[in-house]
Amino acid sequence: MKIRLLAAVVLATPLFIASTVKAQNTNQVQQLLQTGECIKCNLSGVKLTGAHLIGADLRGANLKGADLSKANLEGADLTGANLEGANLTSAFVTNVNFKQADLDKVNFSKATIHNANVYQASMNDMDISDADIYGTGIGIGGEDAAIPDWD
Repeated sequence: MKIRLLAAVVLATPLFIASTVKAQNTNQVQQLLQTGECIKCNLSGVKLTGAHLIGADLRGANLKGADLSKANLEGADLTGANLEGANLTSAFVTNVNFKQADLDKVNFSKATIHNANVYQASMNDMDISDADIYGTGIGIGGEDAAIPDWD
């Protein structure tokens, strides 16, 4: 009897933890959409397709693998945020602060990226195909390609 109870608890624990994480993400997504602020939130893997996040404060947020395709992030602050592997296809990211953000493997294809701050951001293996990039230190090349040489 005790072995069956222990086995049931062991098997149910991952389900409880997964639902707790999903509930936390849901609460944080709701907070973001209602207040425009979610500092250091765990939004990994969330779906925010087409979301209007104009001026959102997402400093230090975990958006790893998030779907932000067609989202409007104009003026958003993503300083120090983790966007590794996020989907920003066709997103509008004008005047966005990506300072010290992790943009590795982000899909920016067909995105509009104007005057974004990418100072000290990690930008390895990004997809910028068909993106409209203006006034932003993003380009094709190696690790140092986005750092202008002012000498």
